[in-house]
Amino acid sequence: MGGHDARALPRRGALRLAGTGLGLALLGTGAWGCSPDEEQGGAATTPGAGGDGDSFTTPPPGRAPKPLWKATTANDSLSGTGALAVSGGLALVAADPLVAYDIVSGREKWSRKGVTTPGARILIGGGTLFLASAEYDGDVVGLDPRTGKETWRSRIGKEYAQPRPMAADDRHVYVLAGILEKDFSTPDNVIAAIDTTSGKVVWRERRDAGTEEHGITAQVAEGRLVYTDYRKNVTVRDTATGRQIWTKKIKNANWEQFAVHKGLVIVADGRRLRALSLADGAERWTLDTGDFTSFNGPQVLDGVLYVSDRLHGMWAVEPETGKTVWRNQELLGKAAYSWQFTKAGNTLYGASDLDDKGGIHAFDAATGKLRWTYNDRTGEIQRWYVAGAGKRLAVLHAANLYALPAV
Repeated sequence: MGGHDARALPRRGALRLAGTGLGLALLGTGAWGCSPDEEQGGAATTPGAGGDGDSFTTPPPGRAPKPLWKATTANDSLSGTGALAVSGGLALVAADPLVAYDIVSGREKWSRKGVTTPGARILIGGGTLFLASAEYDGDVVGLDPRTGKETWRSRIGKEYAQPRPMAADDRHVYVLAGILEKDFSTPDNVIAAIDTTSGKVVWRERRDAGTEEHGITAQVAEGRLVYTDYRKNVTVRDTATGRQIWTKKIKNANWEQFAVHKGLVIVADGRRLRALSLADGAERWTLDTGDFTSFNGPQVLDGVLYVSDRLHGMWAVEPETGKTVWRNQELLGKAAYSWQFTKAGNTLYGASDLDDKGGIHAFDAATGKLRWTYNDRTGEIQRWYVAGAGKRLAVLHAANLYALPAV
């Protein structure tokens, strides 16, 4: 459910699809740190056993840190890009049970079993964690991410099936749902906005015939709901009314993340990054890889756009102009490209995609130079996840959750 809708595929099939750019975001396992070429000794602390406090620093360039603590989760590897999130000093992991861990100590703060549907992702807006009801009763529920307790419940109507939250902001949760026919099929679907205070439906817009309920990636920014889909569309709606402002075809399906920054929607479209006007969809700039490779999904952090390519190159780009700030090709032939980013101080951290040589890459944010790569040496090829949490990084790899020092 949510911005990246996971499908229940067999594990091997999902891995094959992921290699073509169409698969689910999968996870792996991990235990302790290592540098790009040398294993680091010592295991991670167990939650609550010496992991408290801030008396730590990251090691010098060329040597990866050891985890501050490690916890085992029930992550089922179906939650796509929303498998991990940090909120209020807690690391939340999408699974059944849904669990929150204290980012400092690693201790479990709360656990809720039976509140998520398969593939549910972490979606937080206005201080509430939104999920489709695990009872399959058409409800959308809200939990307090600090306690795990239910604080909110609503639905868009009995004539709609399987509502899935796709994005949220301080005012609305935006839901995608199928329109029930007499034979209980759902050939068409709607997008609706539910007021997070009253629980009432603010607007409900039927999508064009032929659009699918799956493969939606969405975010809210600057008063607009922006989403991409497997039909190679970029679509923008007004968050207040639901009115479709524009929709535009791109050449490649965008199945992961995109960036919205200062009136621009920036999407990966094969060999090009494309910046489209948020107001009308007009193209403002493009950036070509210059090689026989494709861009992955971009992110903007502290006013800089970061993006990787399929040849394991890393780019820093001015999001307003498309001008390249730096390009790093150190990982070519050595380790997997980064797909998800966070930043702490002068260091950019990237979580790698499917590769047994991947892990968490640390780059000098000013120059792009690779400082170190944290990897567990298990040989697993599944995707890593990273989220910033002050002086720490929350890192997820399969069922294992770690905290790494970020200062």
